[in-house]
Amino acid sequence: MLLCLDVGNTHILGGIFENNKLILRFRYATHLIGTADQFGIFLIQLLAANNIQPQNIKAISQASVVPGCDYTIRHTFSRYFLNAPYFELKAGVKTGLNIKYKNPAEVGADRIANAIGAVSAYPGQHIIIVDMGTATTLCAISNKKNYLGGAILPGMRLGMESLKNNTAKLMEVDIEPPESYVGRTTKSSIQSGLYYGQLGAIKEIISGFIEENFKNEDVTIIGTGGFSQLYKNKKIFNVILPDLVLFGLSKAFEYSTR
Repeated sequence: MLLCLDVGNTHILGGIFENNKLILRFRYATHLIGTADQFGIFLIQLLAANNIQPQNIKAISQASVVPGCDYTIRHTFSRYFLNAPYFELKAGVKTGLNIKYKNPAEVGADRIANAIGAVSAYPGQHIIIVDMGTATTLCAISNKKNYLGGAILPGMRLGMESLKNNTAKLMEVDIEPPESYVGRTTKSSIQSGLYYGQLGAIKEIISGFIEENFKNEDVTIIGTGGFSQLYKNKKIFNVILPDLVLFGLSKAFEYSTR
């Protein structure tokens, strides 16, 4: 079994693969990670609750965009998963991609994992990935596995928190599709601005990506990340793959062993 972890700013998304099949998926709040013992005990208890013995974890594949958690997580694995080889997706490892960033080391490990998963799922196709989490990131990949670059903008939760923290009267709201474009309360007005503002930005950036790189060619638009499901009926994605980053991490581990 392969344990995959995507360490994000808000959540740690984890998955267990057996024979290339995702058999368990879980989330853990990043700010609760605590010590290596605390996180290790959480993982052991999670496995036990799902009838998985820790010794059955034969390898670990991880991507992280939170450097402050990296030491704790490495210590957790060295303490609680002694016999499982540890792979970290970072600059310089085999990915099967041609990174066209001016400085490839700047590309977030989560974005690379998404790209690996997307290229594996849709080989030979132009791809745009929209990952909607703490930040919303868009990545463009050509049909020749060239990672061309992308765009980064604040996600909806960051937008909501910015309004709450920097104004006197605006409040925290549930992030959900509004009933209409025109809000008739402060709450519904914030929800409309967050939801449709994000939608408009995504449509515009996708359009620009296609105009600059894939004009008159077919492109597969993939949605992923926690908020992507809110847009499943808006016809901006060809497919929504909530576990894309985990599949990318599993493929990245395969590349590392070749």
